[in-house]
Amino acid sequence: MRPRGYLAWAAVIAVHGVAATACVASSPGGAASFPALDVVTEIGDLDHPWDVVAAPDGTLLTGERSGRFIVKRPDGSTSVMTADLSDLIVHSELGLMGIALASDFEVTRTLYTCQTHAAGEVSDIRVQTWTADAQWTALTPTGVLVTGLPLSPRGRHGGCRLLPHPDGTLLIGTGDATQATAPQDVNSLGGKVLRVDAATGAPAVGNPFPDSAVYTLGHRNVQGLTIRPGTGDIYSVEQGTHRDDEVNRLIPGGNYGWKPDTGDDFYDESVPMTDPDRVPGAQPAVWSSGPSTIATASGTFVTGRGWGDWDGALALGVLKGRQVRFLRLDPTGIRTVTDTTPPELADDYGRIRTVAAQPDGSLLVTTDNGGDDKVLRVRPATGR
Repeated sequence: MRPRGYLAWAAVIAVHGVAATACVASSPGGAASFPALDVVTEIGDLDHPWDVVAAPDGTLLTGERSGRFIVKRPDGSTSVMTADLSDLIVHSELGLMGIALASDFEVTRTLYTCQTHAAGEVSDIRVQTWTADAQWTALTPTGVLVTGLPLSPRGRHGGCRLLPHPDGTLLIGTGDATQATAPQDVNSLGGKVLRVDAATGAPAVGNPFPDSAVYTLGHRNVQGLTIRPGTGDIYSVEQGTHRDDEVNRLIPGGNYGWKPDTGDDFYDESVPMTDPDRVPGAQPAVWSSGPSTIATASGTFVTGRGWGDWDGALALGVLKGRQVRFLRLDPTGIRTVTDTTPPELADDYGRIRTVAAQPDGSLLVTTDNGGDDKVLRVRPATGR
């Protein structure tokens, strides 16, 4: 079911809120001390695990891009879950991507996946719903929530991060599929953050564009979505071109300034990631990688006293830079005060895809190297 009713782009968007200021300050040794970390392997022998979720009973679920679900139960046993992914296509960056548990998972045992799909003449990226059995042995498909996310023939820029919201909606970060006009076209689902009813897939009530699933636009390839504790503000993590990976604070209806269309549908990656000259009112980034990219792939806010001065910091999973980078934001959430990369999470584990903060203060991490990948659990060390 494709989200209904995409209105034509008729006017430049009026963007509300305070403009953010990009900042790439670092803290070697830092004014704010970072805790030592303990890192243990939860699940090993994986191949390109994209996402990881933790169920209320402590079960961990991850999915490989090639289409395999692996579970670790509270008793320590691991196995491959049965699931019908016969319609999955795997190509370059695409395959089985984001996974998220429904907000009411304890009651419904519903979860969502974002995946590439091909059947007959139809190929797209879509959000699928599943039910997990009580023993975590099988996933049963129960429906398709959203269809029609654009698919690149070269397998580039597919997104696709899922974020269930406590208000009963589901946010979906999408890529532009290297389609030049998609990011600025409100009728396209590419280069957007979408907001839909988590039960029906229909455009959520209160969205900025009537009868449209589009929540924000002007994105290149949204790889991360997260909510800042204490404020409810939503942040996206986005991959840049040859420069300027970005963290953005999302404002309903906000345009984040990616406009690779320079005429004749040519996909021009030389233009700025945020281009206020060509996109009036474009929202500046909260953080940018600057002159070169590190390939930011996810984001989550860590919490707990064990993190010390970094309690409430934003952790970023980084692919090319082979690290987890932590950002401290100012109280308004529109500016980065400082950032750091702890040595325990720099280079040793290779490419980092997903970081997912847990209620107990730990951090789940997936590596993305291809062969002998892992799900890690990271905790601030005690007694050091």
